[in-house]
Amino acid sequence: MTQTPSIPRRAVSGCLALVALFAFAGCKKSEAAAEAKPASSATVQAAVAEPVTLQGSGASFPAPVYSRWFREFSGKNPEIRVNYQSTGSGAGIKAFLANQTDFGASDAAMTDDELKQAQGNVILLPVTAGHIVLAYNLEGVKDLKLSREAYAGIFLGDVKKWNDPKIAKANPGVKLPNQDITPVNRSDGSGTTFVFTQHLSAISEKWKSGPGTGKSVNFPAKNAVGGAKNDGATALIQRTAGSLGYIEYVFAATSNQPTALLENKAGKFIAPELKAATQSLAGIELPPDMRAWAPDPAGEEAYPIVTYTWILAKKKYDDKSKADAVKRLLKWCLSDGQNLSESLHYIPLPSAVASTVSKAVDSIE
Repeated sequence: MTQTPSIPRRAVSGCLALVALFAFAGCKKSEAAAEAKPASSATVQAAVAEPVTLQGSGASFPAPVYSRWFREFSGKNPEIRVNYQSTGSGAGIKAFLANQTDFGASDAAMTDDELKQAQGNVILLPVTAGHIVLAYNLEGVKDLKLSREAYAGIFLGDVKKWNDPKIAKANPGVKLPNQDITPVNRSDGSGTTFVFTQHLSAISEKWKSGPGTGKSVNFPAKNAVGGAKNDGATALIQRTAGSLGYIEYVFAATSNQPTALLENKAGKFIAPELKAATQSLAGIELPPDMRAWAPDPAGEEAYPIVTYTWILAKKKYDDKSKADAVKRLLKWCLSDGQNLSESLHYIPLPSAVASTVSKAVDSIE
């Protein structure tokens, strides 16, 4: 029987030590290679990308939907933060023109003079729409109807009592009190005021030749009171018995404030429902500069006071990262954001309008 030759223990120990040494060296070499391997572009981007903060301010009309949109967008895109201050359209335009914000917001778009001040570096983008209601505080009165003559007369100061024949005529059987009407208007420069007074100018020659249209006008009624922004005007209506004021629909809907049925161009009294407001918006065609209104929309079921509301963006930003962030934000608002509009009491943009505005966003540099 052949016997296997024995190997000295010292030789075995030496071999094992060499194996361990080479294995250790191999591991270190693999680790070094792994460390030297270039990271993927996504990894590099994640490592070096700095958070971008966008500052915006302006219209209170769309503030509730903007607040929700911007919160949802930043939740899905944490590298982009969006701060929006509801200061009113007038203040928002001024801040944007003074380069204090990255974007502005206005229910009145911008006037020709304001566009000149921007020196060509602005693009107006309608991103949502809504309607203005006449909310009232009148105990025991529901489903109040107001003719065009009546509500124009109230803000002109000509219709002063709730039992005025001009109001009573449209509300047979309703017990209207012999109570003073307190008109509530905005005290700040307001796009909501612009849209409302533009409507009054369209239906009343006396209003057109008197106070006229503007973000801030002189309301003739001697007992009129003013509140800042939509939420301020809403609070004033709530605490003033006998008051009537113009506010964006969402502020009435979320505070359960009664709203009047308004007489439209066809002579029908229309409640401020989204379906009726959407029908009114459908008749507005966007021109190349994106400024379009319907001061007195036609249609049997059309609600009479609707409007787009605009984001004011720069055509060219000094900071490319901000330009990219603004574009991503607006693209999201025009797509995913529209799906949230109706639940927040705003009018979703017609698909053709959203597509047109989205193409305009592409031009931002």
